[in-house]
Amino acid sequence: MAYTLGFIYADGNLLNDRLSRGKYVSVTNIDFWLVNSIKTWLDAEHKIKRISPSGNNRTKYILKIGDADIYESLINLGLYPNKSSTVRMPKIPDKFLADFVRGYFDGDGCVYLYRSKGKRQKTILRSLSVIFTSGSKKFLEDLLIKLKEKIGLKQSKVYNSHRSFQLRLTTGDSVEIFKFLYKNTNQVFLKRKFDIFCKYFTLRPERIDNRVKKILV
Repeated sequence: MAYTLGFIYADGNLLNDRLSRGKYVSVTNIDFWLVNSIKTWLDAEHKIKRISPSGNNRTKYILKIGDADIYESLINLGLYPNKSSTVRMPKIPDKFLADFVRGYFDGDGCVYLYRSKGKRQKTILRSLSVIFTSGSKKFLEDLLIKLKEKIGLKQSKVYNSHRSFQLRLTTGDSVEIFKFLYKNTNQVFLKRKFDIFCKYFTLRPERIDNRVKKILV
């Protein structure tokens, strides 16, 4: 549920339709299995809608749940309609913090390998970077404070990006985030993002310590 809450904070919305008196929770993602998993976890019977791609966009899947109890539970946890620019980090017990952050990362985070061409056009791996994105600067500032307290991140600034804000981490901090998010690989996560980290450690084996090794096994 902590993972689901993090994902809804990233890729979810609440709608209070006063005309129909309906209260809805919706989640959107390009990964069908993840949206379907959330449907199962929330014990929902609503259909998942497929949105065909247009232009350079990818196919998306949307689950819209009409359930007043779930809606009110999320309100009590700190969410509300039109949350994108003003939402704050909820109070998450430390033992569930990694699950919440991993859910948010899978919804509205990304991980990049930065490369460049060296001599003789050989590709050189320059850095690894984890990025959390939000329309709310306060949310990312709250998240940064928690991560600095919990795992000692060195990053100290949230950046203003185009129509949003970003928490962009250096290679060292990104490696620490990997250890934090995936310390229990029996938990749910998006494999395509996890695989990018794995690619990095394949190219930079000197970064593999005992904690990383336990995750990669």
